[in-house]
Amino acid sequence: MLGKRKKGAAKSLHALQMHVKKGDTVQVISGRDKGKVGEILKSLPKVSQVIVKDVNIRTKHVKPSQEGESGRVITFEAPIHSSNVMLYSTKEKVASRVGYTLTEDGRKVRILKKTGEIID
Repeated sequence: MLGKRKKGAAKSLHALQMHVKKGDTVQVISGRDKGKVGEILKSLPKVSQVIVKDVNIRTKHVKPSQEGESGRVITFEAPIHSSNVMLYSTKEKVASRVGYTLTEDGRKVRILKKTGEIID
């Protein structure tokens, strides 16, 4: 049967709105690395994931690609879901939810709910 797809077979590929973006300082709030603080290196909005510096470190054994080359073990940061991180204030040393407000010149900016600190 052409034209029919199985239930749940394809998901939409549009990017989702995330509360964090590249360059933000975040704290991990759940999982094995709970409590760690790091900067977001890369944002993956299509799957709602982020890569945080020194968080969720994985090792990969790489085979030699050419004759005479030796294999090696590389470490890298694997992505984690954006719901498992919370924005972090380096001044106050506290994690907080994000809020949105308008400045006096009409710009929409993100603020930390606990401290009122403007992020961008």
